[in-house]
Amino acid sequence: MFTGLIETVGHVSGLAPATSGFRLRVRTSLTPELALGDSISVNGVCLTVTAIDGDELQADIGPETARVTTLGSLRPNQTVNLERSLRAGDRLGGHFVQGHVDAIGTVEQLRQDGDAHWLTISFPIGLAPFFIPKGSVAVDGISLTVAALRDRHFDVMIIPFTWTNTNLSSLGVADRVNLECDMVGKYVVRAAEIAAKDRIVERTL
Repeated sequence: MFTGLIETVGHVSGLAPATSGFRLRVRTSLTPELALGDSISVNGVCLTVTAIDGDELQADIGPETARVTTLGSLRPNQTVNLERSLRAGDRLGGHFVQGHVDAIGTVEQLRQDGDAHWLTISFPIGLAPFFIPKGSVAVDGISLTVAALRDRHFDVMIIPFTWTNTNLSSLGVADRVNLECDMVGKYVVRAAEIAAKDRIVERTL
């Protein structure tokens, strides 16, 4: 479990094909505080630390993770958002983020507004039920608020601190990002779907 509050930005030092998926190497200042087996969010994807060498961590990316996230297309020296898993008793400053990406979104527009920036991101239509205005969404692991919502797009405003301390400043139009919808909203939608099916069954009996 994560909060969507990025601790630091790391840099990809390698992405090599493995027997199953890829092996990712990331340079980061967090390595002194990591142990083998720890969970870490990399651009919003929960991975397991499999090796530590100096300022470099390694993690394996499975075939399914490579398929449904952007991790399989990372490039050397590319910046990635990093967050260690939430510990019991920690303060929750963002929202509950599982590190289980729901889909890949695309940056459609990026514009400056004073010291802040606006991002317009498109998403697959299947995610539409999980978005609400002023609700939460994780974009590359960053906890953000949906400022405006349309059928296939949402807008988020990025404050200067987040712009400077995450990888958002490196994004451009047409870049892809990992999206994770609010966990609470997904449970609510699922419960509503089951209730609707139950009502249909009752009417047919």
